[in-house]
Amino acid sequence: MTWALPPTGKAADLMTGFVALVPVVTTERLILRAPKLADWPAYAAVFTSDRVQFIDGPFSEAEAWADFCEGIAGWMLRGAGIWTITAKGADAALGWLYLWQEKGDPEPEMGWVLTEEAEGKGFAYEAARAVLPHAMALYGKGGFVSYIDAGNAPSARLAVKLGAKRDPKAEAAYGEADLHIYRHTGEPL
Repeated sequence: MTWALPPTGKAADLMTGFVALVPVVTTERLILRAPKLADWPAYAAVFTSDRVQFIDGPFSEAEAWADFCEGIAGWMLRGAGIWTITAKGADAALGWLYLWQEKGDPEPEMGWVLTEEAEGKGFAYEAARAVLPHAMALYGKGGFVSYIDAGNAPSARLAVKLGAKRDPKAEAAYGEADLHIYRHTGEPL
């Protein structure tokens, strides 16, 4: 698949310049960095599996690619997008942290998806907590939400742990009965 090979020459230089504009966020154990083509196989594996059942998945490979590209394009179109979550000292994707506004979403969103191997280790909380100051600087207190399927109790607990609260008014306006909207207005627990 030649389309999956990284660019070379002047195209590589241009790509490097764009990647340098994406903020790198570090924590005690993690580095959140700009996504790259090498992350695509892991993204495809997650998004074409039941791991994304609570976000309208599993996706087809084409839908997963469109989602991956939309998150990356968000940096250029909206000043926010997705980060690839990696462990310090390693470059393999553990998951993705989203600070974006997908087409059709009424508000910017913070979301997270992990690989199966990364689940249960506190990585989503650690990554999201580290991005909260950036999100607050971009959108202000209460200016972004987490859209969480009513059946996704672990993500709901994480949103609450991050200081978010359910917003029934936003849920009513959105009009999807199985979607809970958590508004980020406070400090993480």
